[in-house]
Amino acid sequence: MNELQQKIYKRLARYVAVDTTSDGASTVVPSTDAQISFAHQMADEMKKAGLQEVEVDEYGFVTGLLPANTQAPAPTIGFFAHMDTVSDYNGHDIHPVLHENYAGGPLVINAAKNMVLNEQTAPRLSQCVGDAIVTADGNTLLGADDKLGIAIIMTLVEYLVSHPEIKHGPLKVAFTIDEETGTGITYFDVKKFAADFAYTIDGANLGDIDCGNFNADSFVLHITGKSCHPGSAKGFMANPVRIAADIIASWPENKLPETTDKEDGFILFKDITGGLESAEVQGLVREHDLTKFAQFKQDLLDLVDQKRAKYPAAKIEVEFKEQYRNMRDILKTRPQAMELLEKALKENNISYRLTQARGGTDGAQMTFKGLPTPNIFAGYENPHGPYEWCSLNWAEKALHVLKSIATNAVAQK
Repeated sequence: MNELQQKIYKRLARYVAVDTTSDGASTVVPSTDAQISFAHQMADEMKKAGLQEVEVDEYGFVTGLLPANTQAPAPTIGFFAHMDTVSDYNGHDIHPVLHENYAGGPLVINAAKNMVLNEQTAPRLSQCVGDAIVTADGNTLLGADDKLGIAIIMTLVEYLVSHPEIKHGPLKVAFTIDEETGTGITYFDVKKFAADFAYTIDGANLGDIDCGNFNADSFVLHITGKSCHPGSAKGFMANPVRIAADIIASWPENKLPETTDKEDGFILFKDITGGLESAEVQGLVREHDLTKFAQFKQDLLDLVDQKRAKYPAAKIEVEFKEQYRNMRDILKTRPQAMELLEKALKENNISYRLTQARGGTDGAQMTFKGLPTPNIFAGYENPHGPYEWCSLNWAEKALHVLKSIATNAVAQK
């Protein structure tokens, strides 16, 4: 493990020690107070690292500027990573475990729980023989999504400040809130940030470049029933729990996350709460193609209409909420970000894949706000669960890609 990897690891370990789990059910911004606390922690660190104009805004976004160190013209480039971790799995009291010089074969995370990274649970781990690997201890997620991205950016800043002979234009840094809920970036002031284009460092495997993504909405099914004593329920009761189960069971099995891959869309029923008076089902709609995306939503509405006819005593309502849209077409019309990225990947001898992400990043929404922002790998796998791991070698390679982007952009204004 070389010096850069050690610095990335120390930062990652320090960052994941802070619980910044976001809350999709919250109505405040950011969704959790812990994100604000972490934002101020990062602001202090950014100032000490040499960034200027460091600010934590009213929503908790942290921004800063590394000024140009050359008179040559250059675009203003933004580097983004998000501070929150997902609520789908425990993100409290994270203990990262460093596995130096991975020898290959199964990697035990937690022997007592029989938790092992192997070909089934971590198919790309075999590419990392000799690397320093970081996991959690089997009781939490790791939080490399996306605190590894933050660690990469901050280590890059330190490196550039300590190497003034490396010429670069103005670089903007932003650490964002509530990415995992899909709502935080709505409040980010792209105009004030004033970058020409940007990159999120929130991708997974080495060489993965997301230049497109799902179209994404969330939805809530509100079901109001009729409750009574079950002994006299015939012809009267409308049971919201049963109705919710019927709707979920009636959705086609070939249009679920667990039965689709590549560019196929899906609907995810992710949460259900309720009782005999009312029930709520929360879910997600995902599809790369906008026409197919609209059809998914219509298919769900049609299914609900069928259940309204089947259960006339109940009231069933559907509420959709836009999350983000596919950035693919916009990036094609403003190609500078992708051109510099592909050049940097080639310079660093990294085989890469231009992918349509089966998910979304803050960059998707920023692209639609006028700031083209593809997504670069950070070097982790299996996010959102206890089998999450990262390669510090991959993370270092991401850092060198960012450095190449910054230096190659000089004189391209």
